[in-house]
Amino acid sequence: MDFFHTHISKKSYKHVQKTLNSNFLSEGKLVQQFENKLSRRLGLVNPIAVNSGTSALHLALKLANVEPGDEVILPAQTFVSTGSVILMVGAKPVFADIQSKTGNIDPGSIKQKITPLTKAIMIVHWGGYPCDLDEINPIAKKNRLAVIEDAAHALGATYKNKPVGSISRFTAFSFQATKELTTGDGGAICCKSKKDSLRAKSLRWFGIDRTHSKPSILGERQYDINEVGFKYHMNDLAASLGLGNLEDFLKNLRRRRSIASHYRKELGKIAGLKLLDYQDDRESAYWLFTILVENRLDFIKKLKTRKIPTSVVHLRIDRNSIFGGITPNLGNQEKFDQNQVSIPIHDALSEQDVEKIISAIKSGW
Repeated sequence: MDFFHTHISKKSYKHVQKTLNSNFLSEGKLVQQFENKLSRRLGLVNPIAVNSGTSALHLALKLANVEPGDEVILPAQTFVSTGSVILMVGAKPVFADIQSKTGNIDPGSIKQKITPLTKAIMIVHWGGYPCDLDEINPIAKKNRLAVIEDAAHALGATYKNKPVGSISRFTAFSFQATKELTTGDGGAICCKSKKDSLRAKSLRWFGIDRTHSKPSILGERQYDINEVGFKYHMNDLAASLGLGNLEDFLKNLRRRRSIASHYRKELGKIAGLKLLDYQDDRESAYWLFTILVENRLDFIKKLKTRKIPTSVVHLRIDRNSIFGGITPNLGNQEKFDQNQVSIPIHDALSEQDVEKIISAIKSGW
């Protein structure tokens, strides 16, 4: 039994082999096809495929014109890339508290962290469970701040019947190997406005508008760069893997949700264990199934004896010196850090695996 599972569909092999045989591996028509299918099948708005979720977050900050001296509010409950991209543009990460019962950023704490220097709010859908977007976006609008959703965990999640990736100004996804959908490594940035999406397409490839910069008779593309861009584009090989895996994505998402529903039914009344809150107005993508347990080390050791993997996945990132060390007065974050742990949830788990996990937890630790 594995904690994570990298799903590769049978169709992916055919897609990848065809791309390899074509002798065209750079960004081409397959990247565009992948973007189109992300939009049509999952409801993402203007998805721009890139080479990582980190690149998508960095592009979002650039599109929001976040500059040195600006501040960006974010939760500490995330991976370091969420904070690192803020440092990459010369801005200051400002850590807000989370909700101890969801792991998501607390809108009330966001309000307290806003200063005249604040330029954006970067939220993280912990484990794939959507943040309180109807509370966060009005705060941002009132203070003229960009909202950037770090949806690395949340492909396929919905909030009030709207797909994550269609709600805020920017949404960043990851297609890294262990995510619900993988391109080997890769990501996408969704932009609500067409203007932002066109700029994103240019910035992902050195500031060159690839669509409208046709080669001259000399062979080189004709262009005039007016903004520093990056080598962040996705290539056709990665896109071909993604196209194949998209065929199985919704089926695998249903499987994750089925396992989660069974967990919630069976684990809800166990002493020393609390489930995270779950509201009916949103659907999680369940990249993780995080629980809060007392005596966490004993819990982990007990499951290890049954050959069941567990992981905290990410502890608060503000403990790193690069971010200035532990932010004081984040009470909910402190509680969450002490008790959070995740158990396996992915499409490769058998019914026997799921029952084994439930039985081991019910037997105590």
